[in-house]
Amino acid sequence: MNRGTWLLGRLAQIVPTFLMIGIAVFVLARLLPGDQVSAMLGERASDETIARLQTELGLDRSIFEQLLSFLVAAAQGQFGTSMSLRLPVIQVIAERLPVTLALMSIAMVLALAIALPLAFVAALNANRWPDMLIRTVFQIGLSSPVFYVGLLLLTVFAAGLRWFPVGGYGDDWWEHLYHLFLPGLTLSFSFAAVVMRNLRAGILAVLTAEYVDFARAKGLAASVVLGRHVLRNALIATVTLVGLHVGALLGGAVITETVFAVPGVGRLMIDSILARDYPVIQALTLVLAVLVSLAFLLTDLAQMWLDPRVGR
Repeated sequence: MNRGTWLLGRLAQIVPTFLMIGIAVFVLARLLPGDQVSAMLGERASDETIARLQTELGLDRSIFEQLLSFLVAAAQGQFGTSMSLRLPVIQVIAERLPVTLALMSIAMVLALAIALPLAFVAALNANRWPDMLIRTVFQIGLSSPVFYVGLLLLTVFAAGLRWFPVGGYGDDWWEHLYHLFLPGLTLSFSFAAVVMRNLRAGILAVLTAEYVDFARAKGLAASVVLGRHVLRNALIATVTLVGLHVGALLGGAVITETVFAVPGVGRLMIDSILARDYPVIQALTLVLAVLVSLAFLLTDLAQMWLDPRVGR
């Protein structure tokens, strides 16, 4: 199998994934406790008003008809109007999604900037005090809940030292970065711990490989051996881990955006669930599912670049 066929096969897997997630989120959204129309109109609304809104929203049709209509519209990129915000769902998501993507990008950059050098330090000093200290600190970070880390950083650096804003997003790109630094650092803690532990194990395994001994025997500089031979091969498993962690980052973004009042899709999801805003819940879940699927695809492409055996 050549790489082109392999890539087309991976792209084709997104379609059934999209379909299954669409059905699942449609069903689960309607299993939420409470009534959507009552949540919008209040308990004192008349039966006539309730019936008119149900007809307007298409809730008077059978579940199967609603599901079929939703899937057809979703395939065309039409998700209707938000019931709580009274705006097109696509517009609402388009305004919030870049904020969350920026938050996740900052978290990834910070996590890798922290984990990569410390993984090398830990691996090159295996079972000595630098390694034990680094692993202990990262174990604490891995076991700390996101909301606790967020509140701690918020209390110390925002409310206490006032180095960073308490929340919000800002008006220009510099203010965006400034406002998202603490949320990004919060989101990066557990991710950095996972990457460091995985990369440390990969480096230790590669350091004992014969081709590394051969590179050293040729007289190559230590930096060349570590960068060209050790890091490249140790990153293969770590790249997979980063791709698989995208879903966890999205989950952590929901909590982080709530703690720091960041106007991203995580906070939008919470608000939509509380308001029983089915169109936003369904569309947002599908969009995030597609993003995760694309992240997996990019992970496979990165693996293909690092390891030519992939896709053959």
